[in-house]
This record gives sequence, C-alpha cells and structure tokens, in this order.
Amino acid sequence: MSFINIEARTDMRFSEEQAMILEAARGFCEAKSDTEAVRKLLQDPRGYRDDVWQQLVELGWTGICIDEQYGGSAMGLDNLIPIAESMGQQLLATPFFSSNLAAQLLQASGSDAQKAEYLPKLASASIATLALLDSEDWGASGSQCSLGEDLQLSGRKVLVDSGAQAELFIVHCQQAGDEKLVLVSADKLSSNAISQHTLIDETKRAAVVDFSGVQISAEDILPCVDVAEQLRQVFLLGGLLVAAESVGATTSCLKLTVEYLKTRKQFGKLIGSYQSLKHPMVDALNMMEAARSQVYHAATLLGDNGGNYDKDVEIACRMAKATANDALLFASDRAVQFHGGMGFTYECDAQLYIRRAQWAQQQFGDSAHQRKRLAPLLLG
Repeated sequence: MSFINIEARTDMRFSEEQAMILEAARGFCEAKSDTEAVRKLLQDPRGYRDDVWQQLVELGWTGICIDEQYGGSAMGLDNLIPIAESMGQQLLATPFFSSNLAAQLLQASGSDAQKAEYLPKLASASIATLALLDSEDWGASGSQCSLGEDLQLSGRKVLVDSGAQAELFIVHCQQAGDEKLVLVSADKLSSNAISQHTLIDETKRAAVVDFSGVQISAEDILPCVDVAEQLRQVFLLGGLLVAAESVGATTSCLKLTVEYLKTRKQFGKLIGSYQSLKHPMVDALNMMEAARSQVYHAATLLGDNGGNYDKDVEIACRMAKATANDALLFASDRAVQFHGGMGFTYECDAQLYIRRAQWAQQQFGDSAHQRKRLAPLLLG
C-alpha cells in the first residue's frame, strides 16, 4: 500500500499589530454600520456613505499596504485581514477591497512614473478597481477585450467591483495575442459605458463597463512581463480578503441565530433547547473557527514571505477561501431555516447573510474552483 505524503507549512500567528488593527476596525465598523444603517443603503446607488469612506481614508486603511514613498504605511498585506474581517462582521460595504487590490497590482506591475502618479491618489481617497472578467468564470484564461495597434480598446468587462464609483480602472486585455494590463481613467469612458449589475447581495455594487473606443497612450500600459502570474497573485489576495470578510459575516450570522434560539419559544420551551437545533449551531461554530484559522494562517505566510505568492501561500489562500465559503453558506442557510417562516421574508436579517454567502462564494472562485486547483498542489 502506498501513501501520499502532503507537506505544507502550518505557521499561524496573530501579531500585536494585527490585534490593534482588529480592535480599532471593529470599533469603527460597529459605530458606522449597524443593521439599520446597512438596510438604509441597500437601494442607494453608491452603496456606501461618503463621510464613512472619508473617515476610513483618514484612518489610513486605503494606504495601509502602499509604500511609504507614495504616501502609504507599508504595513504588510497580513494587516488587511483584520479590517476585512471587521467589515464582514458589520456588512460594511465600501470600495476598500477594489482599491486595495488595484493598488497592489499597480505597485507590483507599474512603472515608476505610473506608481508616482496614481499610488498617492489611491492612498488618499481616489477609488480604483480591476476590470478583469469577460464572463462570470474566474477560471477562464485570456481576455476577449482587445487593444488595437492604434492603442484603442475594444470590448467590455463584467462584474467590475465598484465600477460606477471608480476613478481608475486596470483593464486586462490582449494585443496581438499578448496579454496586457492597461490603465484607464473614468473620464475617458463614454456617457453610457457603465451599467450597474443587479447583485443578489444588495450591500455590494458591481457594473458592466464597456471600454470600446477608449484611446490610451503607451504610458498607460503596465510594463508587466508575466500578466498571468500577476493575475494569479491578485486572485489569491482577493480570495483571501473575501474569505476574511466571510469569516466576519459568519460570526454575526451565528450571533443573530443564537440570540433568536435563546428567545423564541415553541410548545412552552425555548427552541434553542432542542438538540436538533443545538448541533447544527455547534457545527457552524466549528466551521467558522476553522475558516478563521485558515485565513490567519494564509495571512501569516503572506506576511512572512513579504508578498511572495509561493506554493505554500497559494495552498493557504485557496484553503481559506474554500473553508470560509462553506462556513458562511452553512451558517446562513441554518439562520434562515431556524427563523422559520419569518426567515424566508425580506424583513428578516437572516436574508442579509444568505445573500452575502451567495455573493461571496462566487468571488475569485467558489469552493469547487479552489479545490480543483488545490488537488495538484497538494497531491502532485
């Protein structure tokens, strides 16, 4: 009988710096985004309050991983995780994720001139986003969006996070068979280029953006040698941020459900006293804690590696995303089920979490997508 030997790093730390950031982030998010505030913004075209975004910028969160020479704090990618978890816990939706991912891609792939022009703006309130997908398949390779020899773009991108609010886009396209990343400012788009997506999670905003006819210059092309590698890295970081956000949402979803089980009575007894409801709550708690451990394990490796996405980091990020997907899906499903008939109504707050779960699992690849890519990494 032969055995498969799976070796991977298991380091996990929660630094004093992360603890301080988590405490500050939780306090801020709790003050700015209770359930009433979340519901007020569901139909808002922007999906967030400008004053909250400005306060978030003043806290330095938009520049937390941007180099100091560009106005950031250069604190390391692992310090994004406590902020993401806290935002998820309060369902606080802002352009925070899209701007940070765009900043990291620009910092890794941009020229000195591009970084000097745009990174200080991103550190101080400008909103940027990534326009990467031609379809809803995160596993698709290449791009249907093209850049002609005359440097004119043709094609559209879907599910562009904060697309209607962004001032800068990093667009994935192809030119004569080669993959390219190009910078496009929002003022270059036509008046009808952006149309909002209708998302199942009404706290989030995304758009279809048509870049056809946009004229760029050679200075707008990122001098990136290996576009596929840069996209792999940004997908892994994006998945990890969504995983951290999902862990936070799972925490609040569990709290909501447990509070209901402790107050709702049926046949003269609290429904939380029934074993058939206790056991799934314990399962949900264990799944949430497992997901949180995976998230901070990945954050530890990412911090130790100085942003180098080696095999161990990829394994950790993909495992974190898969386990966080599963935890939030399970907890939110039980939240709706255990609230009974009320749980299926729009007015029940359990709806906020099951909608978040359906949105979050698809971002940067669902659990099946992650496990399909984990198998060759772990088994060879």
